[in-house]
Amino acid sequence: MNKKIGILGAGQLGKMLCLEAARLDLDLALMDKSSDYPAAKLCKRFVQGDFSNYEDVLNFGRTVDVLSIEIESVNVEALIQLQAEGIIVHPEPSKLAIIKDKGLQKEFYKKHQIPTSKFQLFDDATHIRKSLNDGTLKIPFVQKARRDGYDGRGVHIVRKEEDLAKLLDVPSIVEPLVNIEKEIAVIVAKNESGEVKAFPSVEMEFHPTANLVEYLVCPSSLDEMEESIAQKLARDLIRAFDVCGLLAVEMFLTKEGKLLINEVAPRPHNSGHHTLDSSMTSQFEQHLRAILNMPLGSCQNIAPAVMINLLGEENYSGPVKYKNIEEVLKIGGVKMLLYGKTETRPFRKMGHATIIAKDLAEAKKKAQEAKSLLKIIST
Repeated sequence: MNKKIGILGAGQLGKMLCLEAARLDLDLALMDKSSDYPAAKLCKRFVQGDFSNYEDVLNFGRTVDVLSIEIESVNVEALIQLQAEGIIVHPEPSKLAIIKDKGLQKEFYKKHQIPTSKFQLFDDATHIRKSLNDGTLKIPFVQKARRDGYDGRGVHIVRKEEDLAKLLDVPSIVEPLVNIEKEIAVIVAKNESGEVKAFPSVEMEFHPTANLVEYLVCPSSLDEMEESIAQKLARDLIRAFDVCGLLAVEMFLTKEGKLLINEVAPRPHNSGHHTLDSSMTSQFEQHLRAILNMPLGSCQNIAPAVMINLLGEENYSGPVKYKNIEEVLKIGGVKMLLYGKTETRPFRKMGHATIIAKDLAEAKKKAQEAKSLLKIIST
């Protein structure tokens, strides 16, 4: 617990890591491009730098004992060098290199016989159109950029010919449009001693326009057998990758009853924010425990919960204003966390609220009320 911990990134995930680190009086330093970012005002030490720049990451990493991330798009070459110099780096850099490339991720699943949807790799939009013309690819399908996709960006769904006009002209993976019954996520953690613990699965409902999680429900509606399979998949996957810290495992339950791995993130994740208020241990505390090789905390739910992402309204950009926030705070069981971003944009994540109640029906009702009231606009 006396080790100096470094986190690359100072966004909202960094902010929540700082909040939980303070409970254990951990020495946390963060690096990012601007001191205006959400976590900068909370950490014990903030360093201004670019986490994609080799020298910046190297210089920052040399000031800490343990280095981790809150975003995947960091300079992996610098992490490899720091590891060679004796700095503890989690997730392990060679595994991060696989995870940050969705094509390599899918090939990893195939190699390790982990259930996932079929896929093809493409260099660019021209390559995709050529495969359509020669019959080796058929509509409908989902195109995903191999790198740098997040919060719905880097994903394009092609349901009809007209959708081809907006193909992403980047190296991509293409998957058939899976017949999805439910979208599920399991947050799992592993420390260096090999201890593994997984949180109960959550069920996600997505915003139809922004392709962001709109409602997250815990516990999910998986039956006992499906939950057991989801838990085993998450545990098997973190052991296969052999990473320490968190692994957020997103899955599809198909209408045929099969669970397929969609993708993973080796860090705290949007699908685990509810754990701050509805779990014995939050995902953020669990990540810190894991990278320090401390005993992992209990993943038991305290109460049913629904989480909503608080998104900027579609037609507003500029200095943020939270309309009707006082009315939302009057709703019993609403636990709100605003990220401290000063500027709003359409569908930008500005915060989240977790609603806890005696049962999911009540939590869902209050979540819908809160969502209808709160409007994030600009001044």
